[in-house]
Amino acid sequence: MAQGVRIDKWLWAVRIFKTRSQATEACKKGHVSVGDSPVKASRDIHVGETVQVRKSPITRSFKVLALSGKRMGAKLVPDFVEDVTPPEEIELLEMQKNMRWSERQKGTGRPTKKDRRDLDDFFEW
Repeated sequence: MAQGVRIDKWLWAVRIFKTRSQATEACKKGHVSVGDSPVKASRDIHVGETVQVRKSPITRSFKVLALSGKRMGAKLVPDFVEDVTPPEEIELLEMQKNMRWSERQKGTGRPTKKDRRDLDDFFEW
């Protein structure tokens, strides 16, 4: 490949975003940064750089190992990108996943008075 690849194209190629337009939109909104400064979608990325992508509630960090402008299969992704997200961020994500246990199942509707009272009794312990 040449000197560099557009960052939005690379983020899409290594499967960080599902579509290239989502990667471009994330760059426009300032969710993608290189070296602690937000980047435009047209910025070229180079091998060895670290890219931070803010996906709520955490900021993921990726090290560029190789460049590609074409979308690849999931098995090939580890040859092009290394996830260097700090463990504290991963723990935050796990904690948020574990907090969902108190949510109601989809489609069960609004809680009845009895359900609400049962929940109030449960959380008062």
